[in-house]
Amino acid sequence: MKYFVFRNHTLENLFGTTGIGYSGYDDISYVAPDADCYIWFYQVPVKFDRGALSEEVNGYFSKLRMVYDQLSSHKQLIVFSLEDLYDLNFYSTDYDLKNAIIRFNTDVREFANEHHNVKYLDFSEFLSSYPKEQWIDWKYYFISLAIINPRLAGTFRKWFVRKTEEFTLNRKKCLVLDLDNTLWNGILGEEGIDGIEIGGEYPGKAFLYFQEALIELSKKGVILTVCSKNNEADVLEAWEKNPFIKLNQTYFSAYRINWQNKADNIKELAQELNIGLDSFVFVDDNPTERELVKQLLPMVEVPDFPEQPYLLPSFFSTLVERYFRIYTITEEDEKKTEQYKANINRNQERKKFVDMGAYLASLEIEITISEANEFNIPRIAQMTQKTNQFNLTTKRYTDTDIYGFIDEGWSVYCISVKDKFGDNGITGTVMLEPLADGMKIDSLLLSCRILGKGVELAFIRFILNHLYNRGITKIYAEYYPTLKNVQVADFYERLGFEGLGQSEDGAKTYIQYLSGNYQIESYYKIKMN
Repeated sequence: MKYFVFRNHTLENLFGTTGIGYSGYDDISYVAPDADCYIWFYQVPVKFDRGALSEEVNGYFSKLRMVYDQLSSHKQLIVFSLEDLYDLNFYSTDYDLKNAIIRFNTDVREFANEHHNVKYLDFSEFLSSYPKEQWIDWKYYFISLAIINPRLAGTFRKWFVRKTEEFTLNRKKCLVLDLDNTLWNGILGEEGIDGIEIGGEYPGKAFLYFQEALIELSKKGVILTVCSKNNEADVLEAWEKNPFIKLNQTYFSAYRINWQNKADNIKELAQELNIGLDSFVFVDDNPTERELVKQLLPMVEVPDFPEQPYLLPSFFSTLVERYFRIYTITEEDEKKTEQYKANINRNQERKKFVDMGAYLASLEIEITISEANEFNIPRIAQMTQKTNQFNLTTKRYTDTDIYGFIDEGWSVYCISVKDKFGDNGITGTVMLEPLADGMKIDSLLLSCRILGKGVELAFIRFILNHLYNRGITKIYAEYYPTLKNVQVADFYERLGFEGLGQSEDGAKTYIQYLSGNYQIESYYKIKMN
C-alpha cells in the first residue's frame, strides 16, 4: 500500500483507490501497518454550531499526535493544512474557529520542524487557484460527503505529485539567462549603458524587480548563468558602470557572451559547470532563440517569456513553482554560486600543471568524513536524488528513509571537501547495510563538482580502513548501470574488489576481504568527526 489516509470526509475522488487505504471518517483507531506513507487530510466539517465546531477542531492536533506515536520513525506522515471550506460567520467578531484553525496549522508546522518524517502541506496554496464557490460541489457533498469538488480532482493530483516531489529536494540546477530585453529593457549594443532601461519608471522597474527576484533565487541554491549575443566588453562595462543593474557577474557562476549559436554556448556551460543539460532552464525573450534551443537541446527546459514586462513577477513565480521549488534548502544550497565559481578557478589552475600529483598537492585538499546526523541527513538525501554521474547504484532516498536505515543498524557517512579555492561542503556519501557476515555498500555517490581530483578513491579507501578497524572483514558491493554513470562502471575493479558476477543488463556484484592496508596519497588531509 502506497498511502494510508486519515480523513473526516470522502477523499477517494482526490487520491483514488489503487494502492491507497483509508480510515473511517474521523477514525484513528486503525493504522495500516503495510503503508509506505501516511496522509492526514482533515478539513473543517460543515456544521452550523460554530462554538462546537471550534472545540472539535481544537482536538485535531491531539488526534494527530496519537496517530504519529503509532508510526515507525522511518515512515513519512504528510499533514495537510486545515482550511475552512465553508466559511460561515454569523457575526464578524467571532474568531474562535479561525483561531482554532490557526493553532492547528501552527502546531503542525512546529511539529514538522521537530520531526524529520513529518511533512506539512499548505492546502490553501491549491485552493487559492480557484474561486471559493468552486471548492465544494454541494451535490456530491450530500450524496457522498465529498468535501472537495470532484471537478478539481485532476489538478489536485498533479499538484499533490509536484508537492511530494519537493520533499526529495530535487530540482533543476541552473538557470541560463539572456540579457537584452530579458534582464533589462533595450539593446545594450544599440542604446548604450545609459540607454537601457532598468529601475526608475516602468518598464525599467519591472526588470529591476525581476533582477532582484533572481538574486534571491541564486541565494537559495540555483546556479545563474548568462548566454547572450553581445560584445563581452560592453556587458562587462555595463555591469561595472550602470548602478541600477543589480544582477551582475557577482551572482553568475559562468557566462557566454558572444555571437555564437546559443545551443552550443549552453552545451559549453554544461561542460564548464560539469552538470547535465537536463538540469538547465533557458530564459530568453526572443522566440527564435527559444525555438532553436528546444530543437537542438530537447532536454533543456525552455519556458515562454512574457510579452509584456509587467508580467515578469508572475513569470518568475511560475519559474520557481515549476522548476526550482523544494521543501527546504540545505546549507550547501546557499553556497552554490561560490562553489561553482571556485570550481572554475580550479580548472584554470589545472592548466598550469603538467603533473597531476603536483596539481593536487597544490590544492591543499582537506577532507572531513562525518557520520550521518540530524544536520547532514537532509543533504545526504538530496544527493541521492540529484547525483547521477558518480553514483554506483542510483538509489533514491528521502531523509525519512535514511533515518530508518540508521535505526536498522546501517552505517552512513558523508564527506565534506575544501581546498585553497573554497569549501565545497557536503559532496558525497556512502551507505552500508549490515549483513550476517559483513556489510554491503548500498549506495556510494559523489557530487560531480569534486570529481577529477581522486577524492572518491581517498574517501572510500579511508572508509574501508575504518570499517576494518571496527572489526568488519568482508564488504559486498554492487554496480547498476545507467545512461549517466558509465564512468564508474569499473570503480570497484580499480579498488581491487573481486567480481562475483554480471547480469544481462550489466549489473555487477563484488566482494572485498578487508585487511586495513588501503594506501591514501599524502596530499589529502583527512579527518573523521
